Amino acid sequence: MGVRDLAEAAQVSPTTITRLERGEDLYPRTIEAIRAALESAGVEFVPENGGGTLMAYSSRDIFFDLHENTTP
Repeated sequence: MGVRDLAEAAQVSPTTITRLERGEDLYPRTIEAIRAALESAGVEFVPENGGGTLMAYSSRDIFFDLHENTTP
């Protein structure tokens, strides 16, 4: 799934996906929309080793830290 595909599935702009990849802050509702789109594409969420942060992984071993990039 490319940036444009994920952006379309999550109903956000491709720039928002790029911001996530760079580790920039995103609103919690944006993170949830991206997470839902990734889950629909078959990505599973697992606890990070030694902590409570959730990481997403795909068959291509691409990791996204979806809780470190939130803006309150």
